[in-house]
Amino acid sequence: MAKDSKYIIDWLLDYAFKSKVSGFVIGISGGVDSALTSLLCAETGLKVVLLNMPIRQTEAEYKRAHKHISDLKTRYSNVSSFEVNLTELFSLFEDAMPFNLEENQLAMANTRSRLRMTTLYAVAQANNCLVAGTGNKVEDFGVGFFTKYGDGGVDISPIADLYKTEVFQMAKELNVIDNILNAKPTDGLWEDGRSDEDQIGATYPELEWAMEYLKLGKEQVLTDRQKDVLVIYNRFHSSNKHKMEPIPVCIFPQENR
Repeated sequence: MAKDSKYIIDWLLDYAFKSKVSGFVIGISGGVDSALTSLLCAETGLKVVLLNMPIRQTEAEYKRAHKHISDLKTRYSNVSSFEVNLTELFSLFEDAMPFNLEENQLAMANTRSRLRMTTLYAVAQANNCLVAGTGNKVEDFGVGFFTKYGDGGVDISPIADLYKTEVFQMAKELNVIDNILNAKPTDGLWEDGRSDEDQIGATYPELEWAMEYLKLGKEQVLTDRQKDVLVIYNRFHSSNKHKMEPIPVCIFPQENR
């Protein structure tokens, strides 16, 4: 894993140099993905700006994010941070919506992510930085467990070729704080603090197994649970495929041009 982390750090340095930017901006959620991404960016020695952007956040999520930010600022002199509380802005947005909020809770959950994306890009542009994404392989290319134009709206994706289990392994090796390593993964978009597993119905190791199983196409005798996991994986992959593919463009036939 040490070789893999160095590869990502070198890749980040090379991309930043070619892009003529000063560094990176990362939103810190209190989860392992944003913790690892921010740590890898800090290792480049370039400017790193961390944003804690609470929107009616659970106390546990907020404290984990705050503690990670403090830890990184202690360890790296190139890291700075801001807290941008978006709760009041989100409330104003809710008041302006022409639909029943209770009946459209997912729309408002995704709105939280999109408000954070807008904030990240404003801060990034003001600092001549790139927005570093925090999505991992199974989220970004397997089940599409991210918000389109929310946490999916980024400039670069340093850890998107790592499975979640690999993210945890690398984060542990690079000494991410235990509070984050021991926390259940959550997208931070719900006030009840529901976990990713609660929402998806399968663990990340199970989803990674399904992704590899379908990629390799090997026949094997499956347990009932494995069959259920494949159904879950395929349902999410199919319904979220629009997030993982380029935007459809209406192309005119050449003879009509």
